[in-house]
Amino acid sequence: MADIRKIIFKPVITERSTRLKESDNKFVFEVDRRANKREIKTAVEKLFGVTVKDVKTSIVRGKMKTTFMKSGRFTGKRPDRKKAFVTLAKGENIDIFDQV
Repeated sequence: MADIRKIIFKPVITERSTRLKESDNKFVFEVDRRANKREIKTAVEKLFGVTVKDVKTSIVRGKMKTTFMKSGRFTGKRPDRKKAFVTLAKGENIDIFDQV
């Protein structure tokens, strides 16, 4: 992957990610499914100007959803996603998580 903006889609801001940020200095991002840990690390370092210590990834399987309408029942599947848990070096911080 060449463009670093196509690797990282958005930050994941939940109660769990906020807890991880405060206790372990870990930040959670939704990333491209094809990106590997090395590409994620360089993308975060270039985008935010921080030092990345560790990257862990997990693939979140999409849920099956059913919608009931007048014309019948429709069943579909949400897309699969990939999350990256990025641990920063001590003293480093990413500002976009503080603005929320």
